[in-house]
Parts: sequence; structure tokens; C-alpha cells
Amino acid sequence: SDSGSDCDSEDSSLSDSELQEAFLRGALKPGLNVVLEERPKRCNDTDGLKQCLSEFRQQLAWVERLDVTSGQVADPVSQSASDKDAVDPENDFQREMTFYRQAQAAVLKALPRLHELQVPTRRPDDYFAEMAKSDQQMQKIRQKLKSKQEAMERSEKAKQLRAMRKYGKKVQTEILQRRQKEKKNMLNAVKKYQKGLSDKLDFLDEEQTSSQGNKKGNANQRIKKGPNAKRRYKNQKFGFGGKKKGSKWNTKESFNDVSSFRSKVAHNKGPGKAGKGGKKALNKRPGKRARQKMKSRAR
Repeated sequence: SDSGSDCDSEDSSLSDSELQEAFLRGALKPGLNVVLEERPKRCNDTDGLKQCLSEFRQQLAWVERLDVTSGQVADPVSQSASDKDAVDPENDFQREMTFYRQAQAAVLKALPRLHELQVPTRRPDDYFAEMAKSDQQMQKIRQKLKSKQEAMERSEKAKQLRAMRKYGKKVQTEILQRRQKEKKNMLNAVKKYQKGLSDKLDFLDEEQTSSQGNKKGNANQRIKKGPNAKRRYKNQKFGFGGKKKGSKWNTKESFNDVSSFRSKVAHNKGPGKAGKGGKKALNKRPGKRARQKMKSRAR
């Protein structure tokens, strides 16, 4: 009885009376923690365990109990029964695998007995079980999943837009760089032509072809071919530019020859040339001073 009481006091929490007795014996020491000098002995009360098992065991048919007791399970790697000492309890993976193999062996042992008793072990296809969660909870879950999916789609769309912007910016930069390069080449060619280092005007043709390529998308530019009527008239009247033969240039003799000069014609003083108005300009009223002179002469 003493050994049993000691075992109970070691395994279970002490009551107030036991604490008082321990305090009287001097077993309690100051402090919250009690340092044990020796490791407490484990108690394996086999008789008590069997008594408890006999109390809650019910004498019912196996189909009502469905309890299966399996012994040591053979290890599929070593093909031998696993010894209890071979399993390291501190190794989580090895311990869980031992539980898994034991449960698998119990299922394989129980299935034939269920088939003998004609107990179905598979759920029918038309079997509908009640959901563990309510419809409101499932609706919340659907909305949550939907919001996550929409957020992912928005993020993906934003990524695509950023990529498109980067690509568009890259293309625009390339176009600007190409235009600057063409302009630089054009200026260099013009400078060479002005200095007489080159007598070729190929760069003008290149510029014209590039400008036509830029305006290729315009329908009006594609339909119209050649200069318009106004340009053709000016070309016919004034020529096409460039150096002429010099027939209209002044010379020393033509500059000194003033025989064909008419002052009245030159200063619009001839008949019908008075001012810009022609004949109507002759009827123009003279000025104030001219009228005063005319009056003084009449006196």
C-alpha cells in the first residue's frame, strides 16, 4: 500500500492534506520548482489496466464493434517483422510510417471479414452526404476564391500593360534614333556638297523616298501621283530652279544704256498712268496746297 501511495503521489498532483504532511516531514523546500535528485520510477499497473479494459468492454458482435488487432507489421524494405526496439520513437518519419503500415495491415485484415458479412465497403454513386459546412460558409469561400482570381487577373493584365508600354517606348526610341541618324547623314551630305567635296545629290532622292514611305498610310497620297496643277504651272512659268544660262543677267553695256528709259512711264506720269487707278486717277481732287497755288495764280 505504501508503494502504491508513493506511486500515486508521484504520478498525480498532491492534495492539500498531502502537502501539509510533506511540509511537516520537511520534504518541501523553498522555491517554486522542486529539484528531483533521482528520476521517478515508472509504474506499469497491468492489473489496473486490465480491470479498466474489462469495465468498458461490451460483449457485442464484431460488426457492431469493428475492432481489429494487428501484430507487428512486416517492413516492405527489409521484408521482416519490425522489432519494437528497431523503431526510434524520436524519429517522426519512422514513427509515422510504422503507424501507417499498421493501419494499412488492419484494413487489409478487416475487408475480407466485411465481405463475408456482406457489408458494403464502397459508397454508392448516387449517395449524397450532408455538407459539413453551411451554404453561407461555402458562399463566403466562393467569394474569397473569386476575389483572389480577379486580383490575379488584374495583376496579370497590369504586367501585360507594363510590358506593352516598355515595348512601345523601345520602338519609339528606335524610331527617334533612326530619324536623328538620317538627319545627321543628310546634313553631312549637304555640307560635303556645299564644300565641293561631292557632286552627287543622291541624298535628296533618299529623303524623298523616306518621306514617301512615311506617308504611305495616307490614301490621298497613294492616289495622287506627281505634282499638282499649281506646282506644274509654277514650274512652267519659273522653271525648276538650279543654275540657268544667264541670258537675263545685267552686263556693263546694258547697265550704262539708258536710251530706253522713259521717266513718265517709269514714274507713272503718262496718260492713263496717273497713279494706280489709271484714268480714274485723273479726276482726283488736288491737295490743299495745290489748290492755294491755283488760287494765287488766278489772282
